[in-house]
Amino acid sequence: MKPLIQIFAILVPALAVAAGAADKVEDPISVLRRGVDEVLAVAYDGVGDQNQPLSDRVRGVFAKYFEFETVTKRAVGPAWRKLDKSEQAKITDLFTTLVLRTYVDNFEPVERPEIQFGTAVELSATRQELPTTVVYAGKSYSVSYRVEKTPEGWMIYDVIAERVSMIANYRAQFEAILQKGGASALIESLEENIRNARKT
Repeated sequence: MKPLIQIFAILVPALAVAAGAADKVEDPISVLRRGVDEVLAVAYDGVGDQNQPLSDRVRGVFAKYFEFETVTKRAVGPAWRKLDKSEQAKITDLFTTLVLRTYVDNFEPVERPEIQFGTAVELSATRQELPTTVVYAGKSYSVSYRVEKTPEGWMIYDVIAERVSMIANYRAQFEAILQKGGASALIESLEENIRNARKT
């Protein structure tokens, strides 16, 4: 796998759990710690139906803790407002599936990663950046989770791996597709990428 995919393959499961259906007064680092433990239990400790792909087993954890539409909206960018409700729902579902298939199913849970949590950095009154260092197979990766305080708790809105934003990376791709063919072209592209992800 390419280096960026390697990083996200290790870390994307935690994307789902940096947010919280948790106690609203809990600090985001504590929520992230607990969530990472839950995801690692699915990946390494046999939690869930072992006959299902890892992406399907982890998706249930994502659904508990993460608002998929928010991240999809940020990845699509300003063009999101031009999409109708059915297009937004379709693109959200496809993008979620693509992220899970691309990164989670390309991850081979052999060596359990060690995750070191840094000190949260306040970006604004309602946003924080949570730095971590992931040690996996003898290599260290710098990853930060950007979270936003909402009525439901702390919700993640981006992952920065080795200074590369996952949302910015996808937005650059989506903007080019939308400019050429609109929502139908983006839906077709996502469907094709999901088919290709199944083959890898």
